[in-house]
Amino acid sequence: MKFLWPQVLWCLLAVPLLVAGYVYWLRRRKKGAVRYSSLDVVKAAIGPGDRIRRHLPPALLLVALIAMIFAVARPTALVTLPSEQQTIILAIDVSLSMGATDVDPNRMTAAQIAARSFVDERPPNARIGIVAFGGNAALVQPPTDDKEKLIEAIDRFELQRGTATGSALYVALATLFPDAGIDLEALTFPGGFYGGTSSRKLEPRAKTPPKPFKPVAPGSNTNSVIILMSDGRRTTGPDPLDAAKLAADRGVRVFTVGFGTAAGGLIGFEGWSVYVRLDEETLKAVADITRAEYFNASTSAELKKVYRNLNSKFVLERKNVEITSLVTMGAALLVVLALGLSLWWSSRNLR
Repeated sequence: MKFLWPQVLWCLLAVPLLVAGYVYWLRRRKKGAVRYSSLDVVKAAIGPGDRIRRHLPPALLLVALIAMIFAVARPTALVTLPSEQQTIILAIDVSLSMGATDVDPNRMTAAQIAARSFVDERPPNARIGIVAFGGNAALVQPPTDDKEKLIEAIDRFELQRGTATGSALYVALATLFPDAGIDLEALTFPGGFYGGTSSRKLEPRAKTPPKPFKPVAPGSNTNSVIILMSDGRRTTGPDPLDAAKLAADRGVRVFTVGFGTAAGGLIGFEGWSVYVRLDEETLKAVADITRAEYFNASTSAELKKVYRNLNSKFVLERKNVEITSLVTMGAALLVVLALGLSLWWSSRNLR
């Protein structure tokens, strides 16, 4: 349990003082009581049960006071709740290495089958967008809950040269935060299309200044998620770790999926053979930076299992929820119980 206003808990230091004051009051009352010729007769008349009942209402009031102090401190608890409206961006590698046949029939076909399965079993309150990346990254389907559009976008994948993993993350973030002023042009081509040494640079364009941004805790955004699937290492574009830090500042988790066998594989292109190998180190780092998880899948069946596991994570989510009202209700019930017991026992003694 955590508290939004923990400084209020200093009031708990008054509890021992109240207990000491109650004990002092009992002793003063005892001294001022009428002196009987035999106190044993009085003790026998009261009995052990009556002595306990005398102190129960004050004890309940004390517990109620403690509960009220906790309530004022605004307690929170980590609970599991059904997920709210989410936007999930699938960023899928379509580089030439996805044509490798170490996964039957090939990596690209297996990835498409698994992605379709993810769309079919998507969380009920989730919109899904699709980013495809090879030598560059593009949003091939804006976030939607239309399953047919998503399937059509997945079926249109075409292999490209290069692997721009960082660009894929920047495009996904710009899709999740369209009003955040994320400059894809500057992030993806920091030196211009022709490199930093050329005199030909991208012409600056007039843009609306972005709203002031304050970084949040990594992983704190429960409404936006990126799933990045890749089978190789970055060959072009910005560093994916820099993009992961931007995602972490916005609280977005980036779940990464490494697809392909550990040994890697050969692909053929225009008479050339190229050996491709999975860059697990970078994918794990991206997931760690954003407080997400890395998954490895070396077969089509394993990739389907990974997507199914991710779907189950998004149906229910764990989050800190303020429980001030519950604690206040408990304190009120204790007060009512203490007053009720006190009146009941008093009326019985008067009979």
